[in-house]
Amino acid sequence: MSESFDDPSCLAPQPPGSVSPAKRQIKEVKETKITINCVTFPLPGEGPEQQLLKPDEWSYCDYFWTDKKDPQGTTSLPGFEVLLQKQLKGKQMQKEMSEFIHERIKIEEEYAKNLSKLSLSPLAAQEEGTLGEAWTQLKKSLHDEAEVHLKFSNKLHSEVEKPLLTFRGDNFKKDLKKYDHHIADLRKQLASRYASVEKARKALADRQKDLEVKTQQLEIKLSNKTEEDIKKARRKSTQAGDDLMRCVDLYNQTQSKWFEEMVTTSMELEKLEVERIEWIQQHLRQYTTLRHETDMFNQSTVEPVDQLLQNVDPAKDRELWVKENNTGEVRPVDMDI
Repeated sequence: MSESFDDPSCLAPQPPGSVSPAKRQIKEVKETKITINCVTFPLPGEGPEQQLLKPDEWSYCDYFWTDKKDPQGTTSLPGFEVLLQKQLKGKQMQKEMSEFIHERIKIEEEYAKNLSKLSLSPLAAQEEGTLGEAWTQLKKSLHDEAEVHLKFSNKLHSEVEKPLLTFRGDNFKKDLKKYDHHIADLRKQLASRYASVEKARKALADRQKDLEVKTQQLEIKLSNKTEEDIKKARRKSTQAGDDLMRCVDLYNQTQSKWFEEMVTTSMELEKLEVERIEWIQQHLRQYTTLRHETDMFNQSTVEPVDQLLQNVDPAKDRELWVKENNTGEVRPVDMDI
């Protein structure tokens, strides 16, 4: 990620006590604003109230202008970096969800395998009659249920696990890095412009001080400086003032460019986050749909068992068994004397 700009030189210093009206004016302007990490903000209660860019939404573009201190308070993380970390975390969560579904698939496959194996068990295979038919159907239902769970696991792989895993591939991180570098470069330009402003501000203060000293020396005859020297000092002071105005103008242009790019890019990240959530929502709903279908199919495999169990008739079973195994209908009688 981009470097932090928590440079003490970027904290706007208050100019030393001034004498000239020009210096008093500069100080007065700075009292209504503060520059933190080379970004200038209005002081609370100064100037017109700022309206949110998207007042009806909790939009990224309105809430990440200042930098965030780390837990130790030693370095600052630009607000844009916080948004990028949100995107990276989302990518990781998506990957972990895919891993979760993969584990679910393995459980389903193992369950299907065990059901199919159990359906082939010879236990109680010699049960007869209507109860035997129901028992045979019950074992067959395990095989059918195994097929249902196997089909469920296959659909989970193709319709849930794979889409979650492949949504936004490796290029996504590269795109985020482009955003990161672009905004970071603008912050670096802003820091450079701010340094130029501070240098020009100091140069103006030095020129004004030099002019005041020379003027005072002339007034009290402590120097042989001529009026020409004072004019020269005044010209340098005026030039320094012009340089400061130019530097401030360039700084403001750069800050405006950074502002515009922050709004555009943060709203793009906001759009990406909405897409991610809706994509995951869509495929998790597919998971629940497949799960409901599995329950429904499983129920259908049990329905024949229920019907046969309802038809179990001990009397019928006795009749069938007797017909199959009888050894004769003639009953013994008493022997005559």
